[in-house]
Amino acid sequence: MFWESILIAFEGLKANKLRAILTMLGIIIGVGAVIAMVSIGLGVQQKVQNSIASLGSNLLIVSPGASSSPGSVRSAAGSKITLSNQDAKAIAKEISGVKHVAPSVSSSYQLIYGNQNWNSTVQGATAELLTIRNFKIASGTFFSTSDESSRARVAVVGQTVVTNLFGNVNPVGQTIRIGKAPFRVIGVLESKGQSSMGQDQDDTVIIPLSTAQERLIGITYLNSISVQAESDKVIEKVQEDITTLLRTRHHLSDKTEDDFSVRDLTALMSTMKETTSTLTLFLGSVAAISLLVGGIGIMNIMLVSVTERTREIGIRKALGATYNNILLQFMIEAIVISVTGGLFGICLGVVGAYVVSLVAGWSTVISWIAIIAAFSVSVMIGLFFGIYPARKAALLDPIDALRYE
Repeated sequence: MFWESILIAFEGLKANKLRAILTMLGIIIGVGAVIAMVSIGLGVQQKVQNSIASLGSNLLIVSPGASSSPGSVRSAAGSKITLSNQDAKAIAKEISGVKHVAPSVSSSYQLIYGNQNWNSTVQGATAELLTIRNFKIASGTFFSTSDESSRARVAVVGQTVVTNLFGNVNPVGQTIRIGKAPFRVIGVLESKGQSSMGQDQDDTVIIPLSTAQERLIGITYLNSISVQAESDKVIEKVQEDITTLLRTRHHLSDKTEDDFSVRDLTALMSTMKETTSTLTLFLGSVAAISLLVGGIGIMNIMLVSVTERTREIGIRKALGATYNNILLQFMIEAIVISVTGGLFGICLGVVGAYVVSLVAGWSTVISWIAIIAAFSVSVMIGLFFGIYPARKAALLDPIDALRYE
């Protein structure tokens, strides 16, 4: 009787193909929307994580001028002259758990090569920056400690600078002007794309720190110090020790606010991950509403089907069909609609996610968890919204059903 009920259910759907397809449409759109929205949300989350990770692992950024006092405006990080080369050396020498330290300065300059020019950020740093920031050399080489000590006029450029300044010319070995000063290009960085804040990490020129301070910008202070901890287990301790050391070096009393800030990019990543996870959940929840609408559509059509087949139900019950037989028949019809709609919805969602990725240029991540969850919910919705119509059909009195016109 079980398989007979299944065959009868399929015959009922086959007799009303268009109605069954339109009923499935709500489930198809719902499942597809959930998968596509979750894929977009996960893509955004992965992009943010990769962007922050590209800045370096176990990384602390020490910036000057982030002090505040009651009733005053908080200064922007990097806006004051409170960090020196000696501070960076002290951090490297006196703080345990520190793996690398890279002091840096930066300013915007016009770059000139031949008849081409381009405005870019010029960063003065030590050789440790290559390791801390996970920079990789595409061609040429990075400057050495000897270039740093001799204040050499050498530069390493990013891919955006190469594209806009050199075109098809190999930049390695070429001489460019930064402002009015000539520099020899000794290396090209591999592309890193945009940062989590939307900044182009490839639009940069890196020169030795001493060269930038003494021969280009003309300053003795630092704009930031990048500190890489040995592991994520000691990063909080390193952050506390740096704060204590700099307060001592800057002669700050207990009641005086810090004149610097120490940011933990690991904590920033956790915050951004939490934010993007909330966004993904929100997008999936909004899309899931259409699944509920699809379930209501299933119940509506099944109620119509019960009304149309009242005499058929009466005849079956008169021939010996039990309550469970009739209930099973209509439940199977509802489940078949939801399962078929769920399968087509999976296809729609996956294709939709890829189309969005290609057309809009957004990163999307197809999640098997989202696919299984959306499909399972579609089946449960079909089951839930199919119970009432199926029960109504099974409870029909055979005498009244046979009299029904």
